[in-house]
Amino acid sequence: MNADPQVMEFFLAPLRQEESDAAVDRFVDEFRRRGFCPWAVEERESNSFVGCVGLHEVPESLSFAPAVEVGWRLARSFWGRGYATEGATSSVNFAFGVLGLDEVVSMTTLVNRRSSSVMERLGMQRDPAEDFEHPNIPLGHDLRPHMLYRLTRSSWRSRASAELIEGSNST
Repeated sequence: MNADPQVMEFFLAPLRQEESDAAVDRFVDEFRRRGFCPWAVEERESNSFVGCVGLHEVPESLSFAPAVEVGWRLARSFWGRGYATEGATSSVNFAFGVLGLDEVVSMTTLVNRRSSSVMERLGMQRDPAEDFEHPNIPLGHDLRPHMLYRLTRSSWRSRASAELIEGSNST
């Protein structure tokens, strides 16, 4: 998945095997330290590896750190099936309902409409004044401009309450 140029379209380059393995090692370390990390996702019917979805510490190099990000990366054959939204929804529920976080963020490059659509489906809000230049991407690179989305626990609660009320009214 990390070697697929289409999956990695909004990253500087696909990952080599050792880079992908190192990322998994960092996730395992993050889980040990924080109790969360991006989770491996499997399709129930086929037991196929779908990708990863979950929570991740924002790098200290970003101006809005410390923060916890919800993120996803899926194998191309699983795009468009709702797995990113489903997994990210579960991750946000875990962040607020189990971990008791006050806020979750998500970020992507300005041109990544697929990911920003997932963020919007989660109820996350973008303030264009918080858009930023990603410091780990070279100056002048098309992927350097990023947008930041936020979701607070109170917004999550309000949205969850509204969905419960709407669901009870439809029965």
